[in-house]
Amino acid sequence: MSKANKSVLFILSILILDQALKIWVKSNMYLGEEIKLLGNWFILHFIENNGMAFGMEFAGKTGKLVLSAFRILAIGGIGWYLAGLIRKDYSCGLVLSISAILAGALGNMIDSAFYGMIFTDSYLGTASLFSEAGGYSSFLHGKVVDMFYFPILRGSFPDFLPWIGGDNFIFFRPVFNLADTSISLGVASILIFQKRFYKL
Repeated sequence: MSKANKSVLFILSILILDQALKIWVKSNMYLGEEIKLLGNWFILHFIENNGMAFGMEFAGKTGKLVLSAFRILAIGGIGWYLAGLIRKDYSCGLVLSISAILAGALGNMIDSAFYGMIFTDSYLGTASLFSEAGGYSSFLHGKVVDMFYFPILRGSFPDFLPWIGGDNFIFFRPVFNLADTSISLGVASILIFQKRFYKL
């Protein structure tokens, strides 16, 4: 199988899994609902955010449009870069790493672009898909669905520490999705194997 075909298959596989999980969560859980999969260490915790990976946000509708425009430009740039890597016959590991980043960016862009139009909101119960009443928002104003929560370690900071002494902490606090994971693993792979990847 050619590198181009592997890349396309990899991207499609990630997108299908990402969207299937998000649609299941939206259709079967309400905002804030939790399903414990591995005690208190691995929880499906349904939240939505207006912004970037791991719940970071730009404020307001203008910020949302700026973020969406940036995402579209980034997706185009990553796609162009990926096509160049394939054309120049770079390593399969690098091609798949960039493919993972592209798939993650596309996955979150789909939420942002279309979920507001095709889903009702999830505040009072589970969302409906393609409701006659319409969606909860307009094109490019949808919210990104997050669900993976790993509060592996909980505790309190020692009292002697300035400013944070006695405060509670949770590690790992961010709630994220498969698209975020795909981006993070793609970037990590490039950082770890960059010397090997960039040898023609």
